[in-house]
Amino acid sequence: MNEKNEKNGKFMDKLESKLMPVAKVISSNKYLIAIRDGFLVSMPLLVIGSMFMLVSNFPVQPWIDFLKSTTFHGSSIASYFSNVTNATFSIMAIFAVMGIGYNYAKQEKVSPIFGAASALVSWFILMPFTTSFKPEGAAKAFQVPCVPLDWVGSRGIFIGILCAIFSVKIYKWVEDKGWTIKMPKGVPPTVGQSFASLFPIGMVIVVFFLIRIIFTITPWDNAFDCIYTILQTPLQKVGDTLGAMLGVYLFAHILWFFGIHGTNITDSVFRPILYALSAENLAALQAGQKLPHIINTQFQDLFATYGGAGSTLSLLIAAYFFCKSKRIKELSKMSIVPGIFNINEPVIFGLPIVLNPAIAIPFICVPMVNIIISYVTMAIGLVPICNGVIMPWTTPAIISGFLSSGWQGAVLQAALIALGVLLYYPFIKAIDKQYLKEEAEAENNPKDDDISLDDLTF
Repeated sequence: MNEKNEKNGKFMDKLESKLMPVAKVISSNKYLIAIRDGFLVSMPLLVIGSMFMLVSNFPVQPWIDFLKSTTFHGSSIASYFSNVTNATFSIMAIFAVMGIGYNYAKQEKVSPIFGAASALVSWFILMPFTTSFKPEGAAKAFQVPCVPLDWVGSRGIFIGILCAIFSVKIYKWVEDKGWTIKMPKGVPPTVGQSFASLFPIGMVIVVFFLIRIIFTITPWDNAFDCIYTILQTPLQKVGDTLGAMLGVYLFAHILWFFGIHGTNITDSVFRPILYALSAENLAALQAGQKLPHIINTQFQDLFATYGGAGSTLSLLIAAYFFCKSKRIKELSKMSIVPGIFNINEPVIFGLPIVLNPAIAIPFICVPMVNIIISYVTMAIGLVPICNGVIMPWTTPAIISGFLSSGWQGAVLQAALIALGVLLYYPFIKAIDKQYLKEEAEAENNPKDDDISLDDLTF
């Protein structure tokens, strides 16, 4: 036993010796610091929003039907819950972009509040303020002016990160050149800083205005559609194969690492294929025939990932039981219940996982391991192929496995969760060690770092 513990200790020491330099780079890189701290602005919104989403999508069909059919002042109860979701999840990118701009401006020693303003205005300049709408019976679709929720939610974060970084860089460049309006000494500081920011913010607007014009002469018309169209191209040829599933999930999780909602992109192409495969399985089940497809919608949703992208339920379990830093401990407490029901935005953006190399390896690899193990066990007959029955996406693991593949499916999910905990453990412990060090330093060297609009340096 002692020899085993000694080997485990040596492995952890060796892994930490590799990961700690990465963690040190993260803790000192101003871009990653700004992105990490910027996402924390949206984290409490995501936690609260996830609770409302869980209640409105609790995996009991009579409950879901009740919320949809019960009305109050002409609107369903479900729609009231949707209002909270739209005010948190659906516009989370606005707060993230603002937070990244604010924190990156602090790193660059320029006005944080005007850094946040520059980030937001540059992002909105590139955003298409229309959406397609085709009335019933109409021959063509109309472009309706609006702020599209697709782009102010998680799908717009990647471009938001770029806009925040480059807009603040432009702001700083203009300020360093001395192209600012300097007011007399008697002018209040707030007024003086407002005038001083005119030229820097004006230059940001002009640059992104020109970028917007350039994109209008491309086939995509705007930067947002350009990014998504280009990213979807590699997914146009996929099918009912293990290789296709592995390729899609590798691509999706790499996108997640960069702050792009990877599954939104892959699902737009891959999910219709999976639905067709599930329908064929269900038809075969009803006809008493052998199920033809291992790869299908249920295989992806129930066995490739559990707890959301990256199979982060295992990460949360490891964090909850084995981590000691206050930051990770509190995050895991708040996130584990939504994670059980496959809602994981709080941990994606709260840890964060986005642009965090120290957790990237298990985040990308755990779903790949799940896919391979699940495929092999179903191919050799140890676990029944998913029957094609559609169930709510919030159905917890083990229950969903039982409903889709019998008791064998439930056992397989439990085994995959346990394996995921083992794979995540050394990586989250390395991050935990770094956070413990930062918390100790913060206690020994306390400083006022609160974000207060009343205390900003204008």
